Amino acid sequence: MTAELWEAIFKGIWITVQLTVYSAALGAVVAFAVGTARTSRHWILRFLSGFYVAVFRGTSALVFMFWLFFVVPLAFGWQFVPMWAATLALGLTYGAYGAEIVRGGIAAVAPAQREAGIALSFTPWQRMRRIILPQAVPEMLPPFNNLLIELLKGTALVSLLGIPDISFEAQLARLATGQSTTIYLAILGMYFVLAFLLTRVMRLLERRAKAGIGQAPPKGGGILGKLRIEETERSTKAGLAGGAQ
Repeated sequence: MTAELWEAIFKGIWITVQLTVYSAALGAVVAFAVGTARTSRHWILRFLSGFYVAVFRGTSALVFMFWLFFVVPLAFGWQFVPMWAATLALGLTYGAYGAEIVRGGIAAVAPAQREAGIALSFTPWQRMRRIILPQAVPEMLPPFNNLLIELLKGTALVSLLGIPDISFEAQLARLATGQSTTIYLAILGMYFVLAFLLTRVMRLLERRAKAGIGQAPPKGGGILGKLRIEETERSTKAGLAGGAQ
Protein backbone atom coordinates (compact mmCIF):
# COMPACT_ATOMS: atom_id res chain seq x y z
CA MET A 1 0.00 0.00 0.00
CA THR A 2 1.11 3.53 -0.75
CA ALA A 3 1.59 6.28 1.79
CA GLU A 4 -1.42 8.12 0.37
CA LEU A 5 -3.72 5.17 1.06
CA TRP A 6 -2.47 4.83 4.63
CA GLU A 7 -2.95 8.56 5.12
CA ALA A 8 -6.55 8.24 3.92
CA ILE A 9 -7.16 5.37 6.34
CA PHE A 10 -5.77 7.38 9.26
CA LYS A 11 -8.05 10.26 8.28
CA GLY A 12 -10.86 7.73 8.40
CA ILE A 13 -9.89 6.93 11.99
CA TRP A 14 -10.38 10.59 12.89
CA ILE A 15 -13.84 10.57 11.25
CA THR A 16 -14.75 7.43 13.21
CA VAL A 17 -13.58 9.01 16.47
CA GLN A 18 -15.61 12.14 15.76
CA LEU A 19 -18.73 10.12 14.98
CA THR A 20 -18.30 8.10 18.16
CA VAL A 21 -17.82 11.18 20.35
CA TYR A 22 -20.70 13.16 18.83
CA SER A 23 -23.10 10.23 18.82
CA ALA A 24 -22.12 9.26 22.38
CA ALA A 25 -22.71 12.82 23.61
CA LEU A 26 -26.15 12.95 22.00
CA GLY A 27 -26.93 9.43 23.18
CA ALA A 28 -25.95 10.28 26.77
CA VAL A 29 -28.28 13.30 26.83
CA VAL A 30 -31.12 11.21 25.38
CA ALA A 31 -30.41 8.31 27.73
CA PHE A 32 -30.55 10.39 30.91
CA ALA A 33 -33.55 12.43 29.78
CA VAL A 34 -35.61 9.45 28.63
CA GLY A 35 -34.36 7.09 31.34
CA THR A 36 -35.26 9.56 34.07
CA ALA A 37 -38.67 10.12 32.48
CA ARG A 38 -39.21 6.34 32.59
CA THR A 39 -39.17 6.57 36.40
CA SER A 40 -41.47 9.60 36.61
CA ARG A 41 -44.63 9.65 38.72
CA HIS A 42 -46.54 11.12 35.77
CA TRP A 43 -47.98 8.46 33.50
CA ILE A 44 -47.76 10.62 30.39
CA LEU A 45 -43.99 10.95 30.76
CA ARG A 46 -43.65 7.21 31.35
CA PHE A 47 -45.81 6.48 28.31
CA LEU A 48 -43.97 8.86 25.95
CA SER A 49 -40.52 7.75 27.08
CA GLY A 50 -41.55 4.09 26.86
CA PHE A 51 -42.91 4.66 23.35
CA TYR A 52 -39.66 6.31 22.30
CA VAL A 53 -37.59 3.41 23.64
CA ALA A 54 -39.85 0.84 21.96
CA VAL A 55 -39.66 2.61 18.58
CA PHE A 56 -35.91 3.16 18.46
CA ARG A 57 -34.99 -0.22 19.90
CA GLY A 58 -37.34 -1.94 17.47
CA THR A 59 -36.14 -0.22 14.29
CA SER A 60 -32.90 -0.33 12.35
CA ALA A 61 -30.35 2.43 12.87
CA LEU A 62 -29.27 2.00 9.26
CA VAL A 63 -32.81 2.44 7.89
CA PHE A 64 -33.33 5.48 10.13
CA MET A 65 -30.06 6.90 8.81
CA PHE A 66 -31.25 6.41 5.24
CA TRP A 67 -34.62 7.94 6.16
CA LEU A 68 -32.94 11.07 7.52
CA PHE A 69 -30.64 11.43 4.55
CA PHE A 70 -32.94 10.49 1.66
CA VAL A 71 -36.57 10.83 2.82
CA VAL A 72 -36.54 13.96 4.98
CA PRO A 73 -35.23 16.23 2.16
CA LEU A 74 -38.01 15.03 -0.15
CA ALA A 75 -40.78 15.18 2.46
CA PHE A 76 -39.83 18.33 4.40
CA GLY A 77 -37.19 20.08 2.33
CA TRP A 78 -34.51 19.71 5.03
CA GLN A 79 -31.16 18.51 3.80
CA PHE A 80 -28.91 16.94 6.43
CA VAL A 81 -25.16 16.86 6.02
CA PRO A 82 -24.24 13.12 5.93
CA MET A 83 -22.10 13.47 9.08
CA TRP A 84 -24.96 14.95 11.09
CA ALA A 85 -27.56 12.57 9.68
CA ALA A 86 -25.37 9.70 10.86
CA THR A 87 -24.77 11.32 14.26
CA LEU A 88 -28.47 11.93 14.78
CA ALA A 89 -29.43 8.40 13.78
CA LEU A 90 -26.79 6.73 15.95
CA GLY A 91 -27.30 9.06 18.93
CA LEU A 92 -31.07 8.63 19.03
CA THR A 93 -30.88 4.86 18.51
CA TYR A 94 -28.20 4.10 21.07
CA GLY A 95 -29.73 6.67 23.43
CA ALA A 96 -32.82 4.45 23.56
CA TYR A 97 -30.69 1.53 24.74
CA GLY A 98 -28.92 3.79 27.21
CA ALA A 99 -32.27 4.95 28.59
CA GLU A 100 -32.94 1.44 29.87
CA ILE A 101 -29.53 1.41 31.56
CA VAL A 102 -30.38 4.70 33.30
CA ARG A 103 -33.82 3.43 34.32
CA GLY A 104 -32.31 0.26 35.76
CA GLY A 105 -29.60 2.15 37.62
CA ILE A 106 -32.10 4.51 39.20
CA ALA A 107 -34.40 1.64 40.14
CA ALA A 108 -31.49 -0.18 41.81
CA VAL A 109 -30.98 2.56 44.41
CA ALA A 110 -32.36 1.44 47.75
CA PRO A 111 -35.82 2.86 48.59
CA ALA A 112 -34.45 3.92 51.98
CA GLN A 113 -32.26 6.46 50.20
CA ARG A 114 -35.31 8.11 48.64
CA GLU A 115 -37.08 8.08 51.99
CA ALA A 116 -34.08 9.79 53.57
CA GLY A 117 -34.31 12.54 50.95
CA ILE A 118 -38.01 12.99 51.68
CA ALA A 119 -37.25 13.19 55.39
CA LEU A 120 -34.75 15.96 54.66
CA SER A 121 -37.46 17.85 52.73
CA PHE A 122 -35.59 17.58 49.43
CA THR A 123 -37.55 18.28 46.28
CA PRO A 124 -37.74 15.45 43.68
CA TRP A 125 -35.04 17.16 41.63
CA GLN A 126 -32.78 17.53 44.68
CA ARG A 127 -33.29 13.87 45.60
CA MET A 128 -32.38 12.84 42.06
CA ARG A 129 -29.32 15.10 41.84
CA ARG A 130 -27.90 14.72 45.34
CA ILE A 131 -28.89 11.21 46.39
CA ILE A 132 -30.04 8.92 43.60
CA LEU A 133 -27.79 9.76 40.64
CA PRO A 134 -24.51 9.82 42.62
CA GLN A 135 -25.25 6.24 43.67
CA ALA A 136 -26.76 5.08 40.39
CA VAL A 137 -24.16 6.45 37.96
CA PRO A 138 -21.26 4.20 39.12
CA GLU A 139 -23.46 1.17 38.50
CA MET A 140 -24.44 2.48 35.05
CA LEU A 141 -20.87 2.92 33.80
CA PRO A 142 -20.01 -0.77 33.07
CA PRO A 143 -23.06 -1.31 30.83
CA PHE A 144 -22.49 2.12 29.31
CA ASN A 145 -18.97 0.95 28.50
CA ASN A 146 -20.38 -2.01 26.55
CA LEU A 147 -22.85 0.26 24.78
CA LEU A 148 -20.10 2.69 23.83
CA ILE A 149 -18.07 -0.13 22.27
CA GLU A 150 -21.15 -1.20 20.30
CA LEU A 151 -21.58 2.40 19.16
CA LEU A 152 -17.97 2.52 17.99
CA LYS A 153 -18.50 -0.58 15.87
CA GLY A 154 -21.89 0.72 14.71
CA THR A 155 -20.24 3.75 13.14
CA ALA A 156 -19.16 1.47 10.29
CA LEU A 157 -22.72 1.82 8.97
CA VAL A 158 -22.02 5.39 7.91
CA SER A 159 -19.78 4.16 5.09
CA LEU A 160 -22.99 3.38 3.20
CA LEU A 161 -23.71 7.12 3.12
CA GLY A 162 -20.31 7.80 1.61
CA ILE A 163 -18.82 9.18 4.82
CA PRO A 164 -15.06 8.48 4.70
CA ASP A 165 -14.70 6.60 7.99
CA ILE A 166 -12.32 3.67 8.55
CA SER A 167 -14.55 1.15 6.77
CA PHE A 168 -15.11 3.39 3.76
CA GLU A 169 -11.42 4.15 3.33
CA ALA A 170 -10.53 0.48 3.80
CA GLN A 171 -12.90 -0.47 1.01
CA LEU A 172 -11.32 2.11 -1.31
CA ALA A 173 -7.84 0.86 -0.42
CA ARG A 174 -8.89 -2.74 -1.08
CA LEU A 175 -10.28 -1.82 -4.49
CA ALA A 176 -7.09 0.09 -5.34
CA THR A 177 -4.62 -2.59 -4.24
CA GLY A 178 -6.51 -5.87 -3.94
CA GLN A 179 -4.75 -6.54 -0.62
CA SER A 180 -7.85 -7.58 1.29
CA THR A 181 -6.07 -9.58 4.00
CA THR A 182 -3.55 -6.88 4.92
CA ILE A 183 -6.04 -4.04 4.84
CA TYR A 184 -8.84 -5.65 6.81
CA LEU A 185 -6.43 -7.13 9.34
CA ALA A 186 -5.11 -3.62 9.94
CA ILE A 187 -8.66 -2.27 10.26
CA LEU A 188 -9.55 -4.94 12.82
CA GLY A 189 -6.50 -3.91 14.83
CA MET A 190 -7.49 -0.24 14.65
CA TYR A 191 -10.99 -0.93 15.92
CA PHE A 192 -9.51 -3.05 18.71
CA VAL A 193 -7.15 -0.26 19.79
CA LEU A 194 -9.98 2.30 19.80
CA ALA A 195 -12.21 -0.04 21.81
CA PHE A 196 -9.39 -0.72 24.28
CA LEU A 197 -8.78 3.01 24.81
CA LEU A 198 -12.50 3.64 25.34
CA THR A 199 -12.61 0.83 27.89
CA ARG A 200 -9.69 2.26 29.84
CA VAL A 201 -11.29 5.72 29.90
CA MET A 202 -14.62 4.30 31.09
CA ARG A 203 -12.93 2.28 33.83
CA LEU A 204 -11.14 5.41 35.01
CA LEU A 205 -14.48 7.22 35.14
CA GLU A 206 -15.98 4.32 37.05
CA ARG A 207 -13.21 4.40 39.64
CA ARG A 208 -13.64 8.14 40.13
CA ALA A 209 -17.41 7.87 40.35
CA LYS A 210 -17.14 5.17 43.01
CA ALA A 211 -14.51 7.16 44.88
CA GLY A 212 -16.99 10.02 45.04
CA ILE A 213 -19.35 7.88 47.14
CA GLY A 214 -16.66 6.10 49.13
CA GLN A 215 -16.54 2.90 47.08
CA ALA A 216 -13.17 3.28 45.37
CA PRO A 217 -11.41 -0.07 44.87
CA PRO A 218 -8.12 -0.44 46.74
CA LYS A 219 -4.90 0.60 45.01
CA GLY A 220 -2.98 -2.19 43.38
CA GLY A 221 -6.17 -3.87 42.29
CA GLY A 222 -6.50 -6.75 39.90
CA ILE A 223 -5.87 -10.37 40.80
CA LEU A 224 -3.05 -9.64 43.25
CA GLY A 225 -5.16 -7.01 44.98
CA LYS A 226 -8.05 -9.42 45.34
CA LEU A 227 -5.74 -12.10 46.74
CA ARG A 228 -4.42 -9.63 49.33
CA ILE A 229 -7.99 -8.70 50.32
CA GLU A 230 -8.96 -12.36 50.67
CA GLU A 231 -5.84 -13.08 52.73
CA THR A 232 -6.63 -10.15 55.01
CA GLU A 233 -10.22 -11.35 55.46
CA ARG A 234 -9.04 -14.87 56.31
CA SER A 235 -6.57 -13.52 58.86
CA THR A 236 -9.27 -11.37 60.44
CA LYS A 237 -11.68 -14.30 60.68
CA ALA A 238 -8.97 -16.51 62.14
CA GLY A 239 -8.16 -13.86 64.73
CA LEU A 240 -11.82 -13.51 65.70
CA ALA A 241 -12.20 -17.27 65.98
CA GLY A 242 -9.09 -17.50 68.17
CA GLY A 243 -10.37 -14.71 70.41
CA ALA A 244 -13.71 -16.46 70.79
CA GLN A 245 -11.98 -19.58 72.09
